[in-house]
Amino acid sequence: QMQLAEIGGGLVQPEGSLRLSCTASGLILDDYAIGWFRQAPGKEREGLSCLTKKDSDTWYTEPVRGRAIISRDNAKNTVYLEMNGLKPEDTAVYYCAASSHYSNRWCRVRDFEYEYWGQGTQVTVSS
Repeated sequence: QMQLAEIGGGLVQPEGSLRLSCTASGLILDDYAIGWFRQAPGKEREGLSCLTKKDSDTWYTEPVRGRAIISRDNAKNTVYLEMNGLKPEDTAVYYCAASSHYSNRWCRVRDFEYEYWGQGTQVTVSS
C-alpha cells in the first residue's frame, strides 16, 4: 500500500520557522517528483514547491519563494519543507504529494499531476 504522511505541523509564532517532513511507505520518494501544497479555510488548494526526481531541480511559487527550502533525505525516504518568516496567512493544512508525471529535469505544482497524497498536517501561525 502506497502512503504518504506529513509530520511537523503545529502552532508557530509569527516570524517563526518550521520544518515539515513527508515520509512514505510502499514507494521510494526519489523515484518521484515531490510537491508541497496547502489549503487554508475557505480557499482553494495552492501549490508551494516541488523537487524533481534525483534532486536535479526545485520550484517555488510566489507565496513561499525566498523563505522556503525543499530537500530530500534518501536514506530516510523523506522530503522536507523548511519555512521561515511565517505569517498568519501561512495558516493552512499542508500536504505533500508524489508525481510520476515529471521528468528528472523539471517539476511544477499542478495538483492534478500528482498521484499520491498525504492526509495533511495543520500549521497555525498565531501569537
